[in-house]
Amino acid sequence: MPPTLYRDTNYTLRHLIEDIEGGRIGLPDIQRPFVWSAAKTRDLFDSMYRGYPIGTLMFWETGAEVGTRQIGTEVSDRTPQLLVVDGQQRLTALFAVITGRKIVTKSFDEINVRIAFHPEDQTFEVTDAAIERDAHFIPDITALWAQGGYKSTVRQFFQRLEQAGGQPLSDAAKDQLEERIDRVRDLYEFRFQVVELGASANEEQVADIFVRINSEGVKLNQSDFILTLMSVHWEKGRRQLEDFSRDAVIAGLPGPSPRNAFLDPSPDQLLRVAVAVAFRRARLQHVYSVLRGKDLDTGKISADRRQEQFDRLAQAHTKVLDLTSWHEFFQCVAAAGFRSRKMITSDNALLYSYTIWLIGRHDFGLTADELRPVVGRWFFMAHTTGRYSNSPESQMEFDLGRIGSLPPGDGRSFIAELDRIIAANFTGDYWNISLPNRLDTSSSRSPVLFAYQAALNILDAEMLFGDQRIRELMDPSVKPAKAVDRDNLFHQKVLAGRGITDRRQVNAIANMAYVTWPTGKQSSADAPDDYWPRITEAMDPEALKRQARWHALPVGWEQLDYLTFLERRRELIAEVVREAFETLTGKRPTYVPTTPAEIIAAGESQGTEFKVSARWNVHTRQADKSLRHNIVKAVCGFLNGEGGNLYIGVADDGAVLGIADDLATLESQASVDGYELFVRQLLDNNLSAPTAKTVRVRFPEISGNVVCQISVAAAGRPVFAKSAKGGNSATDFWVRVGNATKQLHGDDLLRYQQEHWG
Repeated sequence: MPPTLYRDTNYTLRHLIEDIEGGRIGLPDIQRPFVWSAAKTRDLFDSMYRGYPIGTLMFWETGAEVGTRQIGTEVSDRTPQLLVVDGQQRLTALFAVITGRKIVTKSFDEINVRIAFHPEDQTFEVTDAAIERDAHFIPDITALWAQGGYKSTVRQFFQRLEQAGGQPLSDAAKDQLEERIDRVRDLYEFRFQVVELGASANEEQVADIFVRINSEGVKLNQSDFILTLMSVHWEKGRRQLEDFSRDAVIAGLPGPSPRNAFLDPSPDQLLRVAVAVAFRRARLQHVYSVLRGKDLDTGKISADRRQEQFDRLAQAHTKVLDLTSWHEFFQCVAAAGFRSRKMITSDNALLYSYTIWLIGRHDFGLTADELRPVVGRWFFMAHTTGRYSNSPESQMEFDLGRIGSLPPGDGRSFIAELDRIIAANFTGDYWNISLPNRLDTSSSRSPVLFAYQAALNILDAEMLFGDQRIRELMDPSVKPAKAVDRDNLFHQKVLAGRGITDRRQVNAIANMAYVTWPTGKQSSADAPDDYWPRITEAMDPEALKRQARWHALPVGWEQLDYLTFLERRRELIAEVVREAFETLTGKRPTYVPTTPAEIIAAGESQGTEFKVSARWNVHTRQADKSLRHNIVKAVCGFLNGEGGNLYIGVADDGAVLGIADDLATLESQASVDGYELFVRQLLDNNLSAPTAKTVRVRFPEISGNVVCQISVAAAGRPVFAKSAKGGNSATDFWVRVGNATKQLHGDDLLRYQQEHWG
């Protein structure tokens, strides 16, 4: 029989309160925003009073020796031996009511949780002004456990009841009421069933046990564990994270504060940045063990090692919470054209870009002025492409690895590496194909729409038909009388008259513009070829020319059929975004395509994948149809990501083998033309969307061997692939993550679609 990781025990409420006050049991939530309502606290006391079960508590031995000091605190701050894993809100509620301790609300106010008891009805209520005046209630049961408070509370209750009734209470009535009040006070001896997990249990086991016994099935994540560990060993550090997060959302605080226009940070988000800066780790799965002082090879825990790791985290922690760094980073975001959180679809893009900023500032010695343009470019790229939308930890680990290989202190190399990664994502194909495709949506929360808005801000564009700057109207500190909004260029009634009623087409991004309609010059029944000449005849020609360019209006757009207009305007919007982005570099760079040989030499990555063959199995030395699915899956992954290049005829290690064996299997069609036909038929038969506009097939010769290069642009909407088992429906969703192609299901799939396409 395997050894158990736990033991069952019982605690009275008195015992729990004493151990929490004495520091043996760690209850960090007494200092955190209390997420329970006062009504839930009332119901908890009611259940206990009636003798109902209120669930099992779960504690976890910290492994800390008795008397161990917390890191960086005074002698009196001892490390608890038991940590509350399940039941924190219940114990917080009970502790706050029994002891009268204040709790912190979601708005960071400190209040007392006041519960009243009605002895005649034997009911509990949340105390309010009416209950305070009602003589039939004990308005605050906390007094029942206060030192010397019980008898005086009972006397005062009887006196008020007699005054309200106008006559004395009988002894029998007093005895009955006092017995019921005693039952409330005796809840101090209520017994709780507790599961105590031993110190040998690791965080994965604790999380699994928690899910299995927790009736709500709430899943603990790695950041929960690390924040919990900080409460045990470094409470001061966790409080600093929480104070910073609180101050970022409270308006009107005196003096400098972390409040900003883009992000209301949470403690676990700030922790992720600190961990990335301290340990160059975006994945948190090993950090908990490291911070416990555990050697990942031997499994042994060392207090000295724990102290060393916390020292590293503390140094990064100080950098992350530095207000100067915090606000200088947001200047990078503002310089990239983003004005407020309304334009942000990915907090991860902000947090990981801040990580990049901190590393550049402290490890590579760059000034804020040097970092502003490159980090602005990085954020623009990361947010627009959805770089950190799916598997953000894996992507950030990849980015940290690229930076980690640079010479320490070499700021030039740091900037050059970031620009290399940016250029690898913002290729010519991205601007010309991928971005127009992704603009084919009606979502008002699409990252590419916000990229266009940022571009208009960078270019200091005016409203169409007006002289107000869009940038100024989007300033979060300005409260305009009328909200800045987009309007249809082809109006709904006009399109309905042409047989176009699909909401997605009517409200397509390419049909919307920031526009100020001149009074009396336009109505919702007007077609563009009616209102455009009428409005523009009085406009300055130069103003009209630049507004047409900023607002991406094709020449003669008002005369075009609607679908042609949408296609052409998407292409022009992409050009505006590219023009604005290139102003962030200080010059307009020439995008020179990297040669296939150079791409292959760089190895597999987010945008590059190798396959030895698509038809010929090099191991069995015969044709193999099962290989074809690998090509479908890879192309599907690039379509659903940010595009890339698939090379057939290249081994995993980059060795160029060529496609001669594949060509031989085509027999009478053994030519590159026949091979391209095979590739296109394979994709069209197995993907949910045609690829004529998103996939290019080339056959470069490298070191005397011909390979097949499949260049894939990002798709404008989700693309699905047929299963490897076959079938008529394309149901599998693949996406490129780092240097691997990953299948997404269920909630992960829906979340990715929302974040990537809007």
